[in-house]
Amino acid sequence: MSGPGHGEPHAGEQEPDYRFSLANERTFLAYMRTALAVDVGGLAVVQLLPDVATAAWRRGVAVALALLGLVLAVAGYRRWSQNQRAMRRGEPLPESWLMPMLATAAALASAAVVVLVAL
Repeated sequence: MSGPGHGEPHAGEQEPDYRFSLANERTFLAYMRTALAVDVGGLAVVQLLPDVATAAWRRGVAVALALLGLVLAVAGYRRWSQNQRAMRRGEPLPESWLMPMLATAAALASAAVVVLVAL
């Protein structure tokens, strides 16, 4: 693959210290693990909790969790690419909306589980 964030650096870009690239990759992989864990949580709500709340509530929570997993996977890749590009250009790393979004989504998911268990 070529292009920003992939393969060889373009003109005006330098390959960053490999330790920074590997740290960026580990962070990306953590986003992917989190996305998959959220997806599995959605499946678990539907498949393993038949006596908790109504089927519509369980499906709603499962769909919300699956959508969160999708957003995390896409946003994690985008974040990795932006960070890699910034490192190659010697620029500061870009700010991210991903951390507050993930914290809010985790809080909402926890609240939904509380509601499901309480019903």
